Amino acid sequence: MTEFEFNEPDLLSEELRMVRQQVRRFVNEVIVPNGDAWESTGEIPREVFRQLGEMGFLGMRHPAEYGGGGMGALASVVLGEELARSSYGGVASALTVHSDMSISHIAHRGTHEQKLKYLPTACAGEKVGVVCVTEPHAGSDVAGLKTRATKTQEGWVINGSKTFITNGVYGDIYIVAARTDPEAKGSRGLSLFVVEKGNPGLKIARKFEKHGWRSSDTAELFFDSCVVPPDALLGEEGKGFYYIMSTFQNERLVIGALVSGASAKAIELTVDYVRNRQAFGKTLWDQQVVRNKLAGVAAKAAAVRALTYQCAQMIDEGKDTVREVSMLKAFGAETLQEVVHTCLQLHGGTGYIIGTPVERMVRDSRILTIGGGATEVMLEEVAKRM
Repeated sequence: MTEFEFNEPDLLSEELRMVRQQVRRFVNEVIVPNGDAWESTGEIPREVFRQLGEMGFLGMRHPAEYGGGGMGALASVVLGEELARSSYGGVASALTVHSDMSISHIAHRGTHEQKLKYLPTACAGEKVGVVCVTEPHAGSDVAGLKTRATKTQEGWVINGSKTFITNGVYGDIYIVAARTDPEAKGSRGLSLFVVEKGNPGLKIARKFEKHGWRSSDTAELFFDSCVVPPDALLGEEGKGFYYIMSTFQNERLVIGALVSGASAKAIELTVDYVRNRQAFGKTLWDQQVVRNKLAGVAAKAAAVRALTYQCAQMIDEGKDTVREVSMLKAFGAETLQEVVHTCLQLHGGTGYIIGTPVERMVRDSRILTIGGGATEVMLEEVAKRM
């Protein structure tokens, strides 16, 4: 099979180009041969995290003094793209939630002691990170969170529930958003806490069976008088909403990278298929309408990729990216729907059979217009800044 490639951006360093090659090799040698088995069990072996951690790819954005690579946002983009090229969205989501959406809270806001305690094992893939924000009645509406954390002489007591939590079943380090000031309205009064696996007050209510992302574990969690020490507070009390919104920008950047990698893979699979599939005395590729459909989605995918790299560069330059990243999340996730559905259509009946990569990619892609900020919410964020 000939790999479908977009041109490599000039702004990538030689180090990041090498990272891409190494991650792609890992994807082809480890993830692709085993992905179907992980889909069946609904679990990714911990050894996968440890292997990537040993290679230095799970902490590229975290401080070097705590086991990370001290790199910028472009590193997250390269990692996300290559993991998504595996065609296993569940694997890509579990790994990037760990590297870029949960442990990053500790890297950015933790005390020296917290960083020393959690980052080395997280970067090494020995402990898996989880971010617990979404609740049964509050998803994109973070200001509506109801989970409570009450201060006591011993520390804090957390009560509430979280849902749709990636890595929630098999994770180790839970970053939990809770309301610490019940009198504060809306976005005020939220704080973040670190809760460790094994805390008797942390209960896994159920493991969800999902439409897609079947290899990643997704849980509903209960916090039932969950007692944590004073030093479990992450950052300043009452600043949780700001912290969540700040990390959302990076999460949406990574989703753009996942879209870019998945789009390239779906197009690659489909170009290979239509070049070999015979119909009406010629290959499907010989039909102009087929070529044009693929060229059309490839153009849109290239636009998403360009915006992804622009956003990463802006983040590395310290610029405000809320508008651009919201554009990326909305346009990218919706574009991926068009890409994978076009690719399934061109695969014909083969694309409808469970077990074929394009069928799985259609299922896996659907969550991206919902998770991390629904398309409608993202467009409203853009509109506010027009």
